Amino acid sequence: MGIFVTTVDAFTDRPFRGNPAAVCILDSAADDAWMQDVAMEMNLSETAFCFADDDIWNLRWFTPQVEVDLCGHATLATTHVLTTDHGVTGTIRYSTRSGLLAAQALPDGIVLDFPADSTLKADAPAGLLAALGVADGTAVRRGRTDYLIALESEAEVRALRPTFGLLRRVECRGVMVTAPADEGNDYDIVSRFFAPAAGVNEDPVTGSAHTTLAPYWSARLQRERLRYHQASARGGDLEVAMAGDRVEIFGQAVTTMRGELLV
Repeated sequence: MGIFVTTVDAFTDRPFRGNPAAVCILDSAADDAWMQDVAMEMNLSETAFCFADDDIWNLRWFTPQVEVDLCGHATLATTHVLTTDHGVTGTIRYSTRSGLLAAQALPDGIVLDFPADSTLKADAPAGLLAALGVADGTAVRRGRTDYLIALESEAEVRALRPTFGLLRRVECRGVMVTAPADEGNDYDIVSRFFAPAAGVNEDPVTGSAHTTLAPYWSARLQRERLRYHQASARGGDLEVAMAGDRVEIFGQAVTTMRGELLV
């Protein structure tokens, strides 16, 4: 008998939107090289591997190229699989490289409890603004692993056409570019996220980036709860609230595929 793998579209209520993640629920810890090979085979922005350790679930995330410290959409997908296919109820606690995380399925979606990542003003590293195609002098901020670039309009964010070969040389996990949403939209903030150094040129919807976006926009707009849209080709929606030094990220998920790994 092989290991079952489930593909879930996260941060959407419709299939083929949001961010797809592969989820493997294991009986015990697996070999690192095997997990990296599986993630390369799945060829999605993230593959999650999870197994129970008493009342804690051990959770790790891999892109096709590297293991990452934090992933929101694959955590949402894992929670969806555990609650939908494995009968897990109540608050689920995950042991991860980013510490203890929590998630809970609600009647209308899933809420994640993640650490907030506040940013500081930073100098743009060589090549960053040119790679994005934005003007010199654009405000740049830096969190633990990512850069945040704030633009003036939603149109500017949507119009970006980064040069990924240049962006790959910037020493960081990824770069988020963000702006206030146009009036009349059903979301407050728009963003895009690029991580070519991690093997993902543009991520469809990035839960972990919103641990950085939420402190920035909540302070700037003086609102604890905001609605976000990530304007990738697939698109996805999140609602994020500040909770002290944590953020609560709410989203939905849809199962699109179930299969079996034979190796």
